[in-house]
Amino acid sequence: MVADFVQQWLKKADLDLQAARLLCAGELDDYFVSGFHAQQAVEKYIKAFLVRHQIEFPKTHDIGRLRQLVARRDATLAERLERADVLTPYGVDMRYPEEFEVISQKQAEQAVTLAEWVKAEIFTGVI
Repeated sequence: MVADFVQQWLKKADLDLQAARLLCAGELDDYFVSGFHAQQAVEKYIKAFLVRHQIEFPKTHDIGRLRQLVARRDATLAERLERADVLTPYGVDMRYPEEFEVISQKQAEQAVTLAEWVKAEIFTGVI
């Protein structure tokens, strides 16, 4: 049962990563939506790890907070994933007009690359 739930999280994460890539490749005035999907992918990859190791987590988009939970199982992995904390604002702040900041294509590409890196870092811990 846990394995099925992990696979569901991974599938959702992969779809977010695919969306982030596609949006990043488009011609947009603002690439915040690509950054949003990159953040969502990272969040879901981490949550898949947590589900796999049966670590409960709250409803949160805060990557740093989720990393703290990862540390219960693998402190080294949690530390390595620290660089992904920069994606948290993409999942929270940048969705709202009052926090509006234009995201360049280059910034979006960096977010997508970071999401791909996170996937690779935690994938072995999930399966």
